[in-house]
Amino acid sequence: MAKRPTIQDLAREAGVGVATVDRVLHGRGHVRQATAERVAEAAERIGYHAAGLLQARAATRPKMRYGFVLQKPAQAFYRDFAARLERAVADHPEVEGRADILFPAHQTPDDYCDAIRRLADRCDGVAVVAPNQPQIAALLRDLRAEGKPVFTLLNDLAQGDRLGYFGTDNIKVGRIAAWMITTQLHSPGKLATFVGSSRWHGHILRETGFRSYVHEFAPKFQLLDTMVNLDTRQLTYEATLDLLERHPDLRGLYVAGGGMEGAIAALRDSRPAGRVALVVNEITPESRAALTDRYACLAMATPLAELCRRVVAAMTAAKLSGAPPPGQVFMDPVLYTPESV
Repeated sequence: MAKRPTIQDLAREAGVGVATVDRVLHGRGHVRQATAERVAEAAERIGYHAAGLLQARAATRPKMRYGFVLQKPAQAFYRDFAARLERAVADHPEVEGRADILFPAHQTPDDYCDAIRRLADRCDGVAVVAPNQPQIAALLRDLRAEGKPVFTLLNDLAQGDRLGYFGTDNIKVGRIAAWMITTQLHSPGKLATFVGSSRWHGHILRETGFRSYVHEFAPKFQLLDTMVNLDTRQLTYEATLDLLERHPDLRGLYVAGGGMEGAIAALRDSRPAGRVALVVNEITPESRAALTDRYACLAMATPLAELCRRVVAAMTAAKLSGAPPPGQVFMDPVLYTPESV
């Protein structure tokens, strides 16, 4: 009589570990769909006694549709963000998922609300990058009452109604920016900051962290009034040139939101590299080049791959098991310097 195939034989045939076969067999843990299918096919080939069960395990993943609202698809950061979200959904082992990503046509509350509502009507959960507007908060409150899980990304809003926030600790990010600028400079001088608007509370928290660090550890530096750049390249470019003209002795600049490309271009056009210590957020081709050329001294990047994996896992758990909301999930920024790019 032929020897009955063992779980070790199956693992060897499938090219995986025994623990992976056990997880597929008992339907527990995280196993990618492609791996589960490979184990089931191997079981059929060698005549493993539980081949039927393994085939059933590999074929019973629930379907989920994940909705994401991002912004500014022309920006490299948000294109990368969208691609990583799609990858995280495709790689989730427990579901057969589809990512549905919308970019509001304009940056108005109505456009954001329209995009969020459209996704909520056709998706199992929604995660949004959006400003702190009363209309948007009211919509998230309605969606929670309807039982639709909603999460916020990068900028926290509707804290009583969203299920969770995923991003950096923005006060800490602002303090890191101030630490870098004030330690980079050899003597005190004037410092300036840009925020997108007062409606992006993540930017305001970064500004708060920046100012709190300077007041506490670098009081000899002079903090200029914070400027609003609407996260746009052109406005930031023009405002930076005007700032440099009015304050030729400017020593440090922190762009707490978007529009860093404008600040980098303005410094290239008007100052030698390193004359003004510039700190920006996110690593893109423009910020990487600025670091390489030493027009920027630090870029703080959101760990997008980790963020995408964690928010997709939370959305899945909220739908499949009613897991409790995660609250605020802070991830440490990845720091890039001229010596590390």
